[in-house]
Amino acid sequence: MAKLNIVLVEPEIPQNTGNIARTCAATGAALHIVRPMGFSVDDKYLKRAGLDYWHLLDLTYYDSLDDFFSSVKGEFFYFTTKALQKHTDVKYPENCYLFFGKETKGLPEKLLKENRDRCVRIPMIDEARSLNLSNSAAIGVYEVLRQWDYPQLLCKGELHDLKW
Repeated sequence: MAKLNIVLVEPEIPQNTGNIARTCAATGAALHIVRPMGFSVDDKYLKRAGLDYWHLLDLTYYDSLDDFFSSVKGEFFYFTTKALQKHTDVKYPENCYLFFGKETKGLPEKLLKENRDRCVRIPMIDEARSLNLSNSAAIGVYEVLRQWDYPQLLCKGELHDLKW
């Protein structure tokens, strides 16, 4: 089974991380969080944003990027406003990792420079600095899942009350 992995590098805002955790739980994606974080894992805003999905979440913490890279192997893609290619221009392989940086600074410049061909951008107008982190992660997750034809996801719903 294909597994999608989301990596948050030093997230700062608990609500964003909670929203991303909920997206991961609802789609079966694993969440990897690289410390330090700008909040505690028992933060009430983090828990509220994730609602009651925490039991569905595959979550791993790492003490640093070095710790992450020494523990994990795979194909990595870095979401950044500094990329030259669109996130939709890439064919994402199974078991890939999508990286997202901290809200105030994004991903480390050194990491981006060392991986230019793996950097992707979500298009937006020139005057906009960036999208919200949780929105960016959701866009990335669903582009990958769209390319994979939404494996193991329920793709149809039904109306329960047809009395309109």
